[in-house]
Amino acid sequence: MKFLIDTHTLLWIVTDDKKLSETANKLYLNSDNLIFVSLASIWEMAIKISIRKLSIEEPLNDFIQNQIKGNDIRILNIEIEHILRLENLPFYHRDPFDRLIISQSMSENIPVLSSDKVFDRYPIKRIW
Repeated sequence: MKFLIDTHTLLWIVTDDKKLSETANKLYLNSDNLIFVSLASIWEMAIKISIRKLSIEEPLNDFIQNQIKGNDIRILNIEIEHILRLENLPFYHRDPFDRLIISQSMSENIPVLSSDKVFDRYPIKRIW
């Protein structure tokens, strides 16, 4: 099965953070599942690193190579269809990166692994 992971979920997976739910961790570790991270998450991390709201142990490029590609996490590119869907997406959530992840989940029909309960207001499947 395919799953799209939210930015915080990715960070909690790679840091083995206790905030990561047991369900999300089991789904991530199941080799039968395909795990995707949105390009929006990488974009979000780059911005947060640049404004010092996020610190990681290595340069972002190395992080991507080591953590994402090294752990067989696939990158979900941003497609025009994902962006166009945003035009009619209700503003239950104001975070532009999360809104894009929600749009991708809707467009691709992929459940999202996220602790963010606001996602539940959208017609997607959120698992935590």
